[in-house]
Amino acid sequence: MTRLIASLAEISDSYDAILCDVWGVLHDGRAAFRPASDALVAYRRRGGVVAALTNAPRPNPPVRTQMLRLGVSEHALDAVVTSGDVTLALMEAFGDAPVHTIGPDRDMSLFDALAARSGLRPARVAPQQAAYVLCTGLEHDERETPADYTLRLAALAARKLPFLCANPDIVIHRGADLVYCAGALGRDYAALGGDVTYAGKPHAPIYQAALGVVAQTLGREPRRVLAIGDGFQTDVRGAAGQGIDVLFVAGGIHREETLTDGKPDAKKLAAFFAREGLTPVATLAALT
Repeated sequence: MTRLIASLAEISDSYDAILCDVWGVLHDGRAAFRPASDALVAYRRRGGVVAALTNAPRPNPPVRTQMLRLGVSEHALDAVVTSGDVTLALMEAFGDAPVHTIGPDRDMSLFDALAARSGLRPARVAPQQAAYVLCTGLEHDERETPADYTLRLAALAARKLPFLCANPDIVIHRGADLVYCAGALGRDYAALGGDVTYAGKPHAPIYQAALGVVAQTLGREPRRVLAIGDGFQTDVRGAAGQGIDVLFVAGGIHREETLTDGKPDAKKLAAFFAREGLTPVATLAALT
């Protein structure tokens, strides 16, 4: 059974580094959770290293800026590693090949980052001219669902175009609203027989990148690492797949299944973990 705790400090001194999810743990897309920042600040003051690990499909500089704007403390983090950072390496493999993009304009900073990194700036083209697809999310995620992309995905799959999914998340909470992410379109494309490559959690490359940053900050390889997250298929399963202990934030995306009156419910958690076939080392309602 998972250990139910009230605060990070109850277990954090057993670890010399933390990989912390962002959306759903540090903020909800509209405002930061101040106790979460305070907990990480306190951990860093005791000598720990914190890398934020997020499936945001943009390079880390604008993601860090957004986090600070929402109220995440600048003292809570040593580094930010994003799904967008991994996506850049995947795009490089296609060189200057033309690409069809699916996603909001705010995510297209990837192309500026790619140009700065490698000198490449592939043309963004219609599906008929594309050599591959880059999906960072729904283009209007506040009003669209994956059903709005059924015909478009079918046309792309008929051409057998490789599909880069820059955010494996299926859904997130933005404030109280539930919105779909690129992972939902990647799932549907794969169901059509399409070839999907995912950047970000739960896949290994983003963990390798984050652990490299942690080692550089520590000046050595970390001995014990704790991952913190609220998404079971991404945060929990991804970290466990890398042999990393996980602190599960039950009050995030799975709160309807794991909380009663705002508190972790032991019976609900046991059933949830049994269904998923995986139990985190510890669980709390929200990061404090």
